Amino acid sequence: MKAILGCLALGTVCVGMLLSDLAQRLVIGPWLWLRPAGRERVLGRWLDFLAWLTTRPLEIIGGASLPRPPRVVPCEPGVLIVLNHQSLLDIPLGSKVLQSGYYSLVTRRRYARFIPLISHLTRLFRNPVVDPVANPGDSRRMLKALRSAARDSPVPLMIYPEGTRTKDGEIGPFRRTGLELILRARPFRVYAFVVDGLWQYRTFHDLIGKMNGIDARMEYVGCFEWTDPKADPGPFATELRDRMVETLAGMRDHQSVGA
Repeated sequence: MKAILGCLALGTVCVGMLLSDLAQRLVIGPWLWLRPAGRERVLGRWLDFLAWLTTRPLEIIGGASLPRPPRVVPCEPGVLIVLNHQSLLDIPLGSKVLQSGYYSLVTRRRYARFIPLISHLTRLFRNPVVDPVANPGDSRRMLKALRSAARDSPVPLMIYPEGTRTKDGEIGPFRRTGLELILRARPFRVYAFVVDGLWQYRTFHDLIGKMNGIDARMEYVGCFEWTDPKADPGPFATELRDRMVETLAGMRDHQSVGA
């Protein structure tokens, strides 16, 4: 029965994504082309809908317990959102931290190709694209585009600096290239969050049959001021990761005491 409910919940999400892909291409995109002044409001509401679409069926049908993160991040330039990466669900959960509007997510190139909803969403939200295995020429072009986005984006940037989903639930080493390039572009207010309870559900396949066992948590680590883009961003990135690791440990200590 658990497997059936898990399949039903994921099927609902997948059908919703296919229909949303059509709506995004045929309605949202043309609407923004005709009325670009409404971009922040329209895409903010669309992002909220997509976050609801990709999480609520898992809760209502599949029995998952997902967090309601605090909406503390303003939709402004010079804002960077940093999260650890445990599963595919981190992205819709990260969408819920904004007070309004939308963000640009630093996205792996493979997600920008041939995936319903996601590929077009990458272009619509003007997400900077990266690829750690790209050839030198492509890599230079992508890093140049990331630097430009970091300097000029009118909305927050979001990055998962580990670069890949954890296999053991711990916060892995940061891949510094992207994060440090962003920090060198301008001053930032860096909002950090930590999610836990999802690392055993890294893929859609992992969710089937186990969805009702999800008990995820998400905590706000804090806002960190990066004021000097000419300084070495290495120590700042190290301190940021250390604070996130401490927060994760505290979350787990609190849970074990509560149990």
